[in-house]
Amino acid sequence: MKVLCITEESLFRPEAVRWRKRMGLLEPIGDTVVILPCSMRKPYSSSRSHMIFQKATKGIQEVILTSPFGICPREMEKTYPIQSYDTSTTGEWSHEEIKVVGECLKDYVGEKEVIAHVEGGYKQVCEKYLEEAVYTCKDGKTTSRESFLNLKEEVKKHPRIKGRVKTLNMLRSIARYQFNSKEADALIPDDVKVLGRFDRRIMVNGKQIATLHFKNGLYSLNLEGGNILKNIHKKWININFELKTNSLLSPGVAEADHDIIPGDEVVILKDEEVIGVGKAILSGKEMEMASKGVAVKVRHRKK
Repeated sequence: MKVLCITEESLFRPEAVRWRKRMGLLEPIGDTVVILPCSMRKPYSSSRSHMIFQKATKGIQEVILTSPFGICPREMEKTYPIQSYDTSTTGEWSHEEIKVVGECLKDYVGEKEVIAHVEGGYKQVCEKYLEEAVYTCKDGKTTSRESFLNLKEEVKKHPRIKGRVKTLNMLRSIARYQFNSKEADALIPDDVKVLGRFDRRIMVNGKQIATLHFKNGLYSLNLEGGNILKNIHKKWININFELKTNSLLSPGVAEADHDIIPGDEVVILKDEEVIGVGKAILSGKEMEMASKGVAVKVRHRKK
């Protein structure tokens, strides 16, 4: 589903506010962060400009500046809603956009060294909110040969990140974002295995705990993953009866995590035991209050 972000008011769309807030849970890896402009095409890495950038930035932490979502670390670019929004990319930024994006960038970068391959409004953000940065675009064109060579030469001065480290960081970053907690790292232990080319199976100790979906870049849980989610006390629903159907109705919900929003992956508990996992149709508060209707579409249940 496309997320239209045409006017400045899009800064305050729930999806954009939630994204920026949860970016605070993510941490850049390595010693250096390369800052890049966004592109009209999504995911960014499929665009002509980012294909050029990545010839120089491979193995370095990248973060893309974009309004209204603020920032997008490269590992998050295929995750909903950042992979589905439409906005203009004129390069002209309002005062409010500069402020919102700049604060998000400053919090994310922290004390890391910064290479800023930007111009226009993107450069205004960096100059205003970052104390130090090396600027590699000198001619106002980030895709020009001169700018590319400047970026390539600057990146050479910095150590690269190993592929396995990048993979673990990507998987954990998505988990932190989706489940709104740094404790969601527990879903991705160091010895995790990832199988599949498109929809990717997440395997721990020979058991599948979740699937990372190609379509939206988010996880769907198996019962084993539900046990991990239960242990970090996130996205839970308590019931007090035997679950015998693939729809959990609202009157059957005794209590629910108020952090749940429609579309979330949730774990269903009875007497502290995981008996099901699925997708929320209502928010946690609505589940507790509603007298009819489906609360959760159950994907897997204990039989």
